[in-house]
Amino acid sequence: MLLLRSSIFRQSVFASRRHFVRSSSSTASTEPTLDISTQELDYGSIAKVTFNRPKAKNAISQQLLDELHEYVMRLATKDPSVEKVRAMVLTSSLPDVFCAGADLKERKTFTPAQTTQFLTKLNDTLTKIQGLEIPTISAIQGLALGGGLEIALSTDFRVMSSTAKLGLPETRLAILPGAGGTHRLPKLIGYSRALDMILTGRRVEAAEALSFGLVNRVAEESGDEAATNSAMKMAQQICEGGPIAINAAKRAVKGRSPDWERAAYEKVVNSKDKFEALEAFAQKRKPNFAGE
Repeated sequence: MLLLRSSIFRQSVFASRRHFVRSSSSTASTEPTLDISTQELDYGSIAKVTFNRPKAKNAISQQLLDELHEYVMRLATKDPSVEKVRAMVLTSSLPDVFCAGADLKERKTFTPAQTTQFLTKLNDTLTKIQGLEIPTISAIQGLALGGGLEIALSTDFRVMSSTAKLGLPETRLAILPGAGGTHRLPKLIGYSRALDMILTGRRVEAAEALSFGLVNRVAEESGDEAATNSAMKMAQQICEGGPIAINAAKRAVKGRSPDWERAAYEKVVNSKDKFEALEAFAQKRKPNFAGE
């Protein structure tokens, strides 16, 4: 089993490696809206990205978007500050809300041009999340509505608490999901079910979401951090595999063709990690992967 330097998944274990992202547009007095911490592994780390706008139910403001975009771009460009991150978990500081969607109060102050710029940046950010080499997981504790659900749809996996609810209520506001909801959702759960959710704007509970394939897991435990704990355990389980193999397998599955699979296999077949795995098997021990 992959060993962690701490054996429990609680908020306290992240204290030693926590930092905040401040967007370039933020002033010195503006509090960051993202709390980013890392759980160290034997090789690499798991990044826990926490939405932290409690008074606004984590609504997506310009500042939150700027901060999320900045961090995702670091991951996408393999910035040295995040080069050891092997998985990312998106979660919330609130027990009853993952993300309530767009910040409508702020949106009312936008000009049409600002609205277009905001939506373009949001779509770009979610496309970047979807294209990351590392596995990504949304830990949905409470409500994930509108843009909040669209953020979750951009990650590879979704883990939901038993009391959480998901929805795309945009048509109730005379608009439509504009950050990937109309194309990512039907790809995930099918045309008819997606259209049902989008046109009615109804909220979907855990059992139905799991049966649809909208989420991968419903947390078995209860409590304020049930989804986060479950998502972190899933990330740990994934990271027990070889880093190169995990990333190559993700690309191959997304490619959905023999050519993609062959190219991915050629990348891993002569890696140091593969030979380490064979040696560990022969010696009846756990492998020590180095991402090489």
